[in-house]
Amino acid sequence: MTAFRAALVQMTASRSVAENIEAMDALVRRAAAGGAHYVQTPETTGIMDEDPKRLFATLKTEEDDPTLAHARRLAGELGIHLHLGSLAIKVGDGAKAANRAFVIAPNGEVLASYDKIHLFDVQLADGQVYRESARYVAGHRAVVVDLPWGRMGLTICYDLRFPHLFRRLARDGGAVMLTVPAAFTRPTGEAHWHTLLRARAIENGAWVLAAAQGGLHENGRETYGHSIVIDPWGTVVAEGGTEPTVIFAEIDPAKAAEVRGRVPSLSHDRPFTLSSRSEGAR
Repeated sequence: MTAFRAALVQMTASRSVAENIEAMDALVRRAAAGGAHYVQTPETTGIMDEDPKRLFATLKTEEDDPTLAHARRLAGELGIHLHLGSLAIKVGDGAKAANRAFVIAPNGEVLASYDKIHLFDVQLADGQVYRESARYVAGHRAVVVDLPWGRMGLTICYDLRFPHLFRRLARDGGAVMLTVPAAFTRPTGEAHWHTLLRARAIENGAWVLAAAQGGLHENGRETYGHSIVIDPWGTVVAEGGTEPTVIFAEIDPAKAAEVRGRVPSLSHDRPFTLSSRSEGAR
C-alpha cells in the first residue's frame, strides 16, 4: 500500500444536470491540476431536486446518464480515479431510482458501483421532511473496491449512522479507507457530522473521506458542506467550509495497519447473546 494524494470536491448542485456537469468538470480539473490521483464528488452530484415529477422526467438509466458518461471521459482524459459520490439512476420501470455511487478507473471504465442501503426518511425538529424511500429503492450489497493504494469501502450519506456497515467493510471487507460522500442537511450536519465521521474512523482504524454538498440549493434545501478527511486515529487532516471548493489530503493507507496494531479492536469482536429481564427480576 502506497501513499497518494486525494481530493474532495464540494458542490452546491442545482436542478440543472448540464450546470452540475459543468461545475463538476471545473472542480475535478482543479483537483487533478493540484496533483490528486483520486478525486471524490458528493452525493447527488448530477441533480438536486425534491420534486419527484420533475426529477423523474430528468433521470436516465445508467447506460444513458450524461453525468456518468462525462465523468468517464474526464477520468480517462485526466488519468485519475474518479469517484462519483452518487447519481440518481433510473431503474426498473422508472417509478423509482437508485442512489448509486461509481468508482471510475483512469481508463474511464467503471470499477465498482454501490447503491445506498439506508434511506433517509425523517421529519426534523425545524419541520423539514425527507422521504427518500418515496423516490429511491434501497441497495442490498456492501461494496469494497481494490485501488492501487489499498482497499476502499463505499457508503453514502445516511449510511454513516449505521456503524455495523462500516465494521463489515473494514473487518470482513479489508477496507483501510471508508468513503461517505454526502448531502447532509445543515441542522443534522451541525449536530452530528464531525462526531459520526470521527467515530467511524476511530472504531475501524481507517481513513474516512467524505465529499459533501454545501450551501443553499436551488430547490430550497440547505446542506452542511464541510467536506472532510480524517485519519485512522480520528484526526481531521483536511476540511472545507460551506462553499464549492476542492480540498486535498495526503493519504497513507499503511497508517491504518499501524493504528490497528496499537488498538486491535477489529480482531477483538466477540459473539454474544442478548438477555432481556423484566423490571424487578432477580
